[in-house]
Amino acid sequence: MSIRTDLAAEAVGGGPLPGATVRTGERRGVPVTEVTLDREAAARLGRAPGRYLTLETDPLGETALLSSAPAAVLAEALTSLLPAEGLILVACLGNARVTPDALGPRTAAGILATRHIAGQEGAFRRFRPVAVLTPGVLGQTGIEAAALVQATVLALSPAAVLVVDALAAESFSRLGRTVQLSGCGLAPGGGVGSRRAALDRESLGVPVASLGIPTVMDCRALFEPLGREAPPEVAGALLTPGDIDLLADRGAALLAHAINRALQPGLTPEEILALH
Repeated sequence: MSIRTDLAAEAVGGGPLPGATVRTGERRGVPVTEVTLDREAAARLGRAPGRYLTLETDPLGETALLSSAPAAVLAEALTSLLPAEGLILVACLGNARVTPDALGPRTAAGILATRHIAGQEGAFRRFRPVAVLTPGVLGQTGIEAAALVQATVLALSPAAVLVVDALAAESFSRLGRTVQLSGCGLAPGGGVGSRRAALDRESLGVPVASLGIPTVMDCRALFEPLGREAPPEVAGALLTPGDIDLLADRGAALLAHAINRALQPGLTPEEILALH
């Protein structure tokens, strides 16, 4: 039984995998797992080669606080992945009407969009240009999100794209309590069996980083620890926590604050919190 997951830390499993390197440690007291996949290992796991960082937060969120260690770690990691100058396009994927898929749109609401004011006189000189896009989903717009992101990249010519999306996990304990960051781009819907066109450097022509939090899990994973095979009616079913609305809000606050800290180094954390 192949359990669907977007998390590289889960995909590599517990044993050694040729071509995969797994390192665990802490940054600012936050548990971090770093997974690096070469091309062969990535092909076996059905994902892009490169480096994936997984942060564990328990509980997620009371997050957009000035002293939030996860936000600081995420901001530092994002800074290392994205170019230091130029416009950044933040593409926040998902369906705002479906709570487990609303992480992207809720994150977008807290990101400082500054493309129209960056570099102007006075305090605006400290802003880096950032554009925020919420393309919605095919069922809402009739247009693939990837196509809208590609069109926006052509129109704006950003230095890089940061994609934010809800993810799927194998373990219930990771839902709303794990953040994955990578410089490998993203294939929307991959973890829930609805893979769309990939958003990566090859498709967009610029560096692409991705950031997400798992909000759903494959129900079949519940039967594996019991040594039982999942019944056919469970195939395709997804599970989400009862407090998903709260977790989505807290997760979005964490991601937005981390993104703002990474993309607006000219502002203090206090100023960022006051502005969003």
